[in-house]
Amino acid sequence: MRMVDLINKKKRGEALTAAEIDYIVQGYTKGEIPDYQMSAFLMAVYFKGMNKEETASLTLSMVNSGEYVDLSMIEGIKVDKHSSGGVGDKISLVIVPLCACAGIPVAKMSGRGLGHTGGTIDKLESIEGFRTELTKEEFINNVNKYKMAIVGQSPNLTPADKKIYALRDVTGTVDSIPLIASSIMSKKIASGCDCIVLDVKVGSGAFMKSVDEAVILARTMVEIGKSLGRKTVAVVTDMSQPLGHEVGNANEVKEAIDILKGCGAEDETAVALIIASHMAVLGGAFSDYESAYAQMCKLIESGDAVKKLKELISIQGGNPEVVDNPNLLPQAKRHIEVKASTEGYINSINAEDIGVSAMLLGAGRKTKNDSIDFAAGITMVKKVGDWVDKGDTLCILHTNMPDCNNAEELSKNAFVIKGTKPEPVKYVHCIID
Repeated sequence: MRMVDLINKKKRGEALTAAEIDYIVQGYTKGEIPDYQMSAFLMAVYFKGMNKEETASLTLSMVNSGEYVDLSMIEGIKVDKHSSGGVGDKISLVIVPLCACAGIPVAKMSGRGLGHTGGTIDKLESIEGFRTELTKEEFINNVNKYKMAIVGQSPNLTPADKKIYALRDVTGTVDSIPLIASSIMSKKIASGCDCIVLDVKVGSGAFMKSVDEAVILARTMVEIGKSLGRKTVAVVTDMSQPLGHEVGNANEVKEAIDILKGCGAEDETAVALIIASHMAVLGGAFSDYESAYAQMCKLIESGDAVKKLKELISIQGGNPEVVDNPNLLPQAKRHIEVKASTEGYINSINAEDIGVSAMLLGAGRKTKNDSIDFAAGITMVKKVGDWVDKGDTLCILHTNMPDCNNAEELSKNAFVIKGTKPEPVKYVHCIID
């Protein structure tokens, strides 16, 4: 095979075989195919797309470029969950203890935050002593004994995806459905789970800005999962405003505790219950969604779910007392109230701008090597549909930085206030199974 022939083949819109795709992926990962040829190929895919078989082959080839996590020693059906990223998204902190409480083994591998999107691992590390690096034996034993474990992703998973994504980022080929779908699914497949529930975000704080785009991506990923032998469900959820009331690492841990205690934000609670219920059905604990949902609600009402979170923190070395006393979590020294300059209804909140503001306050990273301040973040006092008078507090910035004028201005401008009340926000747009 010659790379130039495969570039031309895709440029003409022809389908590539599994062997041809594997030649490209493995050759590029090993350094045998140069950046300029891979860039040309990615641009050809961007314009000509890939069919279902090609996208599945691309996913599998990226899986085979590195380590595959063998979870066969874990008893039962292993269910994983993935979010396409957003602002204030602490769903994993809720669904892991919730599903484990229902007897569903959750072997979760999560990432760190970058840019305006937060990472589950950073949030957990805001808890004093919490270990996000476990040995393979510890990881498997925890899931078998307690039905749950959350660790950082192995650096040896899907090296092809890491290398290809870095090239996509600088060649204008990030927003390609086949490339996005295969990137996400390759990591989930390589993580060794049996079933996957995908939380596909849509709106100003998500990569997909329109519901139509999000649905196409969700369907593509569900098809990949099924073609590779994984039961897969996608839930398309709203990210037109930050999820819940808290943005930032320690802030979001506190809110996750509130949700599991039954006093959390309505939107975040609704999304968490829906995702956990689908995980419970895929995991075989329930035969139908309605029964699963009813049981998930009971686990929160009884207090069992929040006890399970306490157990998760304890078995991974963290201080479980933060569940009863969230003030033990890192606290910022400065708290700045952002005020409304006019009266009216909150018509929209630009979630990405809130996420960037939190990053500027120290809660996130501009580059992957940046350090973060676990105490930094934003409390969303007002949400879409709320009425505000002039001078009312829209949000509160939490930071240890001496200068946060840029964050203050950006967060204030994220709120659009008008005289008419907007339509209620739809928390879940559709479910694809």
